[in-house]
Amino acid sequence: MPDPTAVDSASPPGGAPRSGSARSLAPDLARGLMLLVIATVHAHLFRFAADGSSSFTLDGPLDTAVTAAMALFAENRGYPMFAALFGYGLTWIYLRRAAEGREWPWVRRLLRRRGRWMVAIGLAHTVLIFFGDIIAVYGLIALLFTAALRFTDRRLLTHAFAWMAVGSLVYAFVNTAVFSAFAEQGAAAGPATPLTDLVGRVVSWAVLGPLLVAISVFPFMIGVWAARRRLLEEPDRHRSLLRRIAAFGITAAVLGGIPQALINIEVWNAPAAAEPWVFWLHLLAGYFGGFGYAALTALVAGRLGERRGPIVTALAATGRRSMTCYLLQSVAWAVLMPTYALGVMGSLSDAQAVGVGVAVWLATVVVADLLRRAGDRQGPAEWVLRRLTYGRT
Repeated sequence: MPDPTAVDSASPPGGAPRSGSARSLAPDLARGLMLLVIATVHAHLFRFAADGSSSFTLDGPLDTAVTAAMALFAENRGYPMFAALFGYGLTWIYLRRAAEGREWPWVRRLLRRRGRWMVAIGLAHTVLIFFGDIIAVYGLIALLFTAALRFTDRRLLTHAFAWMAVGSLVYAFVNTAVFSAFAEQGAAAGPATPLTDLVGRVVSWAVLGPLLVAISVFPFMIGVWAARRRLLEEPDRHRSLLRRIAAFGITAAVLGGIPQALINIEVWNAPAAAEPWVFWLHLLAGYFGGFGYAALTALVAGRLGERRGPIVTALAATGRRSMTCYLLQSVAWAVLMPTYALGVMGSLSDAQAVGVGVAVWLATVVVADLLRRAGDRQGPAEWVLRRLTYGRT
């Protein structure tokens, strides 16, 4: 999910956000690329959710390869990185305001006000169009874990790894149970209507929301730790560490994703008792994959320096407007997936669905770049959140 702190972490309170050319490239580039991961994962999963089935199509070698690649490189690899970037951005809001002489109670009120509005926006997002909202989840984290910004490193990492172990384990078992119930229900459910979808979205978020908080606290706190060291702003100074994180994280993501990939492509018929443990391993590997992707992006950004061609510029523009682009993806799914709308997702193969995800992401890149060209304007969602947080000052 997008990092809604992207604008304010680079601007003074009440002032205009920093222009794209003055911003650090790595966080924006990472967000822009991870939106591609999220779009393809959603499209891939919506393919079988749309027709009520409980498996991928696997219609030929291409579908099988795509499904395996999604498990190894994409599923549960994008959200951890966004949660880490959210922690990174929230820390920078705190550090910048503290550097301006703001006292901690003032900053805490600011961050919690921002969190409350994110919860409101996320709940509206859920009610209106999308069941898998993450904006409200980040808002809840901002409300509940603001104090973590002032933890010592030791306390921060202790809390982080405790959440990693317990939160991910609970999520793995509950998610597996929910998915099994969905698979058993399958096509027995009646045709979807706008009303049944609305009820389903609200009920789903009531179950998934707290679970998403539980699995997002760990990467959020790792993002706080990374921001204190300016890992993304100063990649050249941390090149050796970033290389190790990228190599270890991406390798761990691939190796840890192999069992889940074998299940997804129906090579391994795992016993029911093993499925939640396999998914737990998949989640843990995803954490490190997300960190590895962020580190790799920072290294690329450091290598590029100021040499930003049109593609990199457009990707950074997308990352800067990640909340708007994320919401635009939801609008696309609301049009493409339900049977009472276009209803095309259920008729696609796995590879075709991923292709649709790529196309949706490319459309948001075009929109973001047009906003950049039109006077480097903020995205509408970023503008609204900033106005709600800071007012008209």
